[in-house]
Amino acid sequence: MQAVPVTLLASAWIMRPDDANFAGNVHGGIILKMIEEAGAIISTRHCNSQDGEPCVAALARVERTDFLSPVCIGEVANVSAEITYTSRHSVEVQVNVMSENILTGAKKVTNKATLWYVPLSLKNVNKVVEVPPIQYARKEQEEEGKKRYEEQKLDRLETKQRNGDVIFPIINPEPHTVGYSQSSLIHLVGPSDCTLLGFVHGGVTMKLMDEVAGIVAARHCKTNIVTASVDAINFHEKIKKGSVITISGRMTFTSNKSMEIEVFVDADPFVDEARERYRAVSAFFTYVSLSKEGKPLPVPQLLTETEDEKRRFEEGKGRYLQTKAKRQAQLQQAALQ
Repeated sequence: MQAVPVTLLASAWIMRPDDANFAGNVHGGIILKMIEEAGAIISTRHCNSQDGEPCVAALARVERTDFLSPVCIGEVANVSAEITYTSRHSVEVQVNVMSENILTGAKKVTNKATLWYVPLSLKNVNKVVEVPPIQYARKEQEEEGKKRYEEQKLDRLETKQRNGDVIFPIINPEPHTVGYSQSSLIHLVGPSDCTLLGFVHGGVTMKLMDEVAGIVAARHCKTNIVTASVDAINFHEKIKKGSVITISGRMTFTSNKSMEIEVFVDADPFVDEARERYRAVSAFFTYVSLSKEGKPLPVPQLLTETEDEKRRFEEGKGRYLQTKAKRQAQLQQAALQ
């Protein structure tokens, strides 16, 4: 007997002190983890809604995510997820986060995210099973979804091809240089980090990446910092239980009020000794500096020293200007409606 496909999901979390920084703002990594959990649940439910091999949805990519407003301790984060497109072997999920002050009833949208999942067989983790199709209200919705699918597929391929960089420690770096704020975190992957298949949850990885990016930003500014946005996070390869992962971050660009930080995750699969260390995940995080009153502060300019640092700075500047132009175009379009 076939189950009825589930394309909508809603859940809620109350934010606790250990979810936040010293200023009371919930860490961006906590929000990203909640978003990913909602996406994984709805994708796995949908992919098991018809007769076939049992499977678990694995995160392949997170599109650019903007943190529109901070979530604070004591507020409730209401997370809603909806499947908006399916290809033969992938699922697109749209997730929205709304914070709620349960004392006053005030609500505000804090995050909107798009995630892509692929269903992996429980019998063979290297086998991607077919995804049950969804019904579209309009033909245009399917065509738009297919266009997004092709775009993210191409971007993932391009990102993987330029993923050869390694961060090396710098001796006695000067303040506000790349070497001064670069940071790394080493984590042993345990059972609580993993899915039923024995591979790391995407949300766990994103939370660790946000922690490292936050350390880089705090070292550079010496102030309270919060996550402003995350560019596309690409999950290139699965990370197995028992692996040791190194999460590395370095600053690539600064504007007057924001910082771009490149973060990547390398895995050492000690359980599988035949395999060498490999690049598993990569992304760019954007942070802003805040005063004690929560007001934006100027960001100290990044001092680039090497040709590679100067090249990465210009690439980051290009991404910054492109995002700024896109946001202005969206505001102009909204004003005309």
